[in-house]
Amino acid sequence: MSPDAEDLTGCELSRRFYDAVVAPLLLSHWPGLPHAAARIGAGSEVLGLDDEMSRDHDWGLRLNVLVAQDLCRPVQALLDEQLPETYAGLPVAFAYTGSSEVRHRVEVDTPSDFARSRLGIDPRPAPTTSDWLSFTGQAVLEVTAGPVFTDTDGALTEIRAALEWYPDDLWRYIVACDWMRLDQEMPLMSRAGDRGDDLGSRVIAARLVDVAMHLGFMLERQWPPYAKWRGTAFLRLPRASAAHGELAAVLQATTWQQRQMNLARALDVLASVQGAAGLPSPEPATIGFWERPYLHTNQELVDDVLDGISDESVRTLPIGLGSIEQRTSNVDLLVDSHRRRSHIH
Repeated sequence: MSPDAEDLTGCELSRRFYDAVVAPLLLSHWPGLPHAAARIGAGSEVLGLDDEMSRDHDWGLRLNVLVAQDLCRPVQALLDEQLPETYAGLPVAFAYTGSSEVRHRVEVDTPSDFARSRLGIDPRPAPTTSDWLSFTGQAVLEVTAGPVFTDTDGALTEIRAALEWYPDDLWRYIVACDWMRLDQEMPLMSRAGDRGDDLGSRVIAARLVDVAMHLGFMLERQWPPYAKWRGTAFLRLPRASAAHGELAAVLQATTWQQRQMNLARALDVLASVQGAAGLPSPEPATIGFWERPYLHTNQELVDDVLDGISDESVRTLPIGLGSIEQRTSNVDLLVDSHRRRSHIH
C-alpha cells in the first residue's frame, strides 16, 4: 500500500479508484455513459466507521457501478479484461468472505437489481406497508448510507430518496410498538431481580436497553445499523443520545432497583425526544405496576401515538408486532430479504 493510501478511508480510496481508473476506462468505451458509481452495500466503510483493523478482510478497492440491464455484461467484461492488477499499491483482485475466488470487486448491476438485493424490492415509486415492515435499518443503510461519486441518470438518487423514512402513520405504529415491547418486559426485569434471579434480570435488562436504543433511532428518524455499530451510531443521535448514560447504567447496575431507576430515567429522556419529534408525549414515561414496587411504561404513550394514525391499513396492524427487526434478532433471517418478506407476509 502506498503511503498516501494508508491515510485514506475505504470510501476515499474507492472514490480515487473510480476517478483515476474506472471512470476513464468506462468513458473511453462509452462516452457519456449513463451510470452511477458509489461505495454502497456491506462494509464498515459504507457507514464511515472503518479503521485500521477493518483492513484485515473485505476492505480495499471496492466499488459499485450501476448501469442499464443491456450494458451489465459488456461493462463487466471490459472491467474483467482491462482493470490493472494494482492501484495505490493495493491489489485490484482479492478474495472475499465466503468466496475464495480472487477477482476484482467492482460490482456491476442495475440500480433496480442492486436495491432488490438488499431490500427484496425496487422501492420506486413507493413500498407497500408490508414492504416497509420487512426492511431492516441495516438493509436500508446499505442502499442509502455510502457516498455516490456520480449518478448521471438519477436512478440511484431516486431509489435513495424513496427510502428517506417511513410514511408518517407507519412511523407512529413502529414507535408505539417499541413502547409496547418495553412495557411487556420492564416489570419482569424487576420481578426477576426481586426474586433473587440477578442473571435473569440482567438478561431482560439488556433486551430492554436494545429496544430503547431502537426507539431512539425511530424518534430521530434515523435508520439503525446492525448490532456491531448500533451503540456508536446511537451516540451520534442529536437528542436521543442524551439517554446513553442512563442506558449504560442499566447494564452496569448491581441491583434490580438501580436497573429499574436508570431505565425509567432513560425512558423519560426518550419521551421528551418523542415530544420534540411532534408526537404525543404524556408524562411520566413509567408508572407503578399494580401494588408492586415495580414500574412499567405509561400506556398513554402507546394509545396517544396510535390515535394519530388515519391510514386504515396501518390501524389494523397487530399492535406490538412491528417491523421485522422488532420481531426477531435472528441474524440468518434479518440478512435475507426473501426470508424477511416471507416472515412479514
